[in-house]
Amino acid sequence: MWLVSACLLGMPTAYDGEGRPVERLIERAARGEVVPICPEMAGGLPVPRPPAEIVGGSGEDVLEGRARVVTVDGQDVTEAYLRGAEAALATARRLGIRKAILKAHSPSCGCRFIYDGTHSGRLIPGQGVTAALLRREGIEVVSEENP
Repeated sequence: MWLVSACLLGMPTAYDGEGRPVERLIERAARGEVVPICPEMAGGLPVPRPPAEIVGGSGEDVLEGRARVVTVDGQDVTEAYLRGAEAALATARRLGIRKAILKAHSPSCGCRFIYDGTHSGRLIPGQGVTAALLRREGIEVVSEENP
């Protein structure tokens, strides 16, 4: 069983209200092999919502209180991202899930690269808040780009 970003299953949960469907993951879902999660929605954010990026570090830094998650219009949404990460971890623990396939580059789900916090489209090495928390707890995290 895998945790999978809900947007990768075609669910309209991305910040712009769209899905980001990946056919092979939709096929896994049809076989009952995945549990969809959207940390942003679990944290209380709406769909659609302004795009957000981590400012001042990466997901690990957010978990340690050294960085924030901020929308393109300047709203601090860090607490929602932390709540969403905790909800994803609680789901994984409750169901005994040890692997996750998460959306690349997301401030929640990115697991290799995230946007640099300037809303310029520039990527930097790092992971999102949920990916960082899941990995901290020993859960294997990959993206749809490298499952």
